Amino acid sequence: MSGQPMPCSPAEIGSLFLFEKLSAEQIGRLCSEGRVELFDPGPVFTEGDPATCFYVMIEGTVVMSRRVGGDDIEVSRTSQRGVYAGAVMAYVGDGKPQRYMNSLRVTEPTRFFVLPAESFANLMHEWFPMAVHLLEGLFLGSQTFQRAIGQRERLLALGSLSAGLTHELNNPAAAAVRATSALRDRVAHVRNKLAVIASGPHHGDALKALVDLQERTAERVSKAPALSPLEASDREDELADWLDDHGVPNGWQIAPTFVQGGLDVDWLEQIAAACDEQDILPSAIGWLNYTVETELLMSEIEDSTTRISHLVDAAKQYSQLDRAPYEVADVHELLDSTLLMLSGKIGPEVKVVKAYDRSVPRIPAYPAELNQVWTNLIDNAVSAIKGAGGEGTLTVRTALVHDRLLVEFRDTGPGVPAEIRGRIFDPFFTTKPVGEGTGLGLDISWRIVVNKHHGDLKVESVPGDTRFQVLLPLTATDPDTPDTVPDPAQGPS
Repeated sequence: MSGQPMPCSPAEIGSLFLFEKLSAEQIGRLCSEGRVELFDPGPVFTEGDPATCFYVMIEGTVVMSRRVGGDDIEVSRTSQRGVYAGAVMAYVGDGKPQRYMNSLRVTEPTRFFVLPAESFANLMHEWFPMAVHLLEGLFLGSQTFQRAIGQRERLLALGSLSAGLTHELNNPAAAAVRATSALRDRVAHVRNKLAVIASGPHHGDALKALVDLQERTAERVSKAPALSPLEASDREDELADWLDDHGVPNGWQIAPTFVQGGLDVDWLEQIAAACDEQDILPSAIGWLNYTVETELLMSEIEDSTTRISHLVDAAKQYSQLDRAPYEVADVHELLDSTLLMLSGKIGPEVKVVKAYDRSVPRIPAYPAELNQVWTNLIDNAVSAIKGAGGEGTLTVRTALVHDRLLVEFRDTGPGVPAEIRGRIFDPFFTTKPVGEGTGLGLDISWRIVVNKHHGDLKVESVPGDTRFQVLLPLTATDPDTPDTVPDPAQGPS
């Protein structure tokens, strides 16, 4: 876009703070290679277009904005003479064409000194070669450093998650191994006890009745009700007394197993009734005891392997293996998988409360990257809670707020001091001790939420109540929008 050409006054150009130290010859060259243009109210340049010119405002009012989703968000508004925008980094890098990283418009007739990007780059290299080298090193080095630290941050998070997952997998795996070993022993005892019963002079009908009773006992174990500690203790005493009264040795050892398997005195009476000959009762009780133990061990193995399966599923859900990078996702599935992956780090000291609104719709998103956001926010909340005494509550809430989905992480930590609240999303800013944080977690989260998903990330905090709120759009945005990092100093200065 171009404005109305106007005369270029060297004296006026030289009065702008950006050019006030230049010589008369340099000011004259600026006027010869550049131009002065008058823009009526409206747009000057648009975000995403080729960055062809460098603009310095002589007089008027400018408004800079960034495109977020379908909206233009105002970033700054100023009438200060000499503010600049446009191709401000034309002299940096390998000279490849750049694009405007924001939009600029004027609200009143405004005059600019306009310098073509190529001329701006050439003049900078000719007049200030050392400064250009320093600025290139600062800018490009900062980008390289940020990428390296960001990769390190992700590797550290991955290592923490791997350690937590390994710990979580080890418990059910070890339980399954122990239960399998014990099961082999119990099955051997069942075979031996049955052989002892079968070798005796017992009627076939009695054996048949016992085998039938064994099947029904196994079925009863699978439906055993949960008892309170007091109820379990009372029932164990009842069963132990019954066993002692009927001459069954070691009844106090058998009773807890029977109680855990859901057996009671009435069931023992049925066993006694099936044993016409009382001398068979102790062997029958022992045989059924091994049967109950076998069923309990198989249930333990099933629970352990199910737990392992759930952890593996959570790991796949968290990493989004075999999933499209951009898809319609259920945020509750993503939150649950992240909480499960981080359960080892959260620990028993932090109580997790899920306040989910299950009526909220699925949303178009990059699930793997949202999981990274959840990881960073949960990790920060847990660190804040544990740093303030070790115990507290983390509440994860979802809700529908107007036309956006809210995901809120609330912790009972000490809060974020007001004096640093405006800096927590800055790259490399961290309140954690040296070696424990890189200061990129919230910066990365902000970029994923705002740049990638066209949402919003904000914080509200008082001591004992800190809330990080992620607001995501319900409708699809362009999945091919690049996740670019704005150049520093791009905009009115």
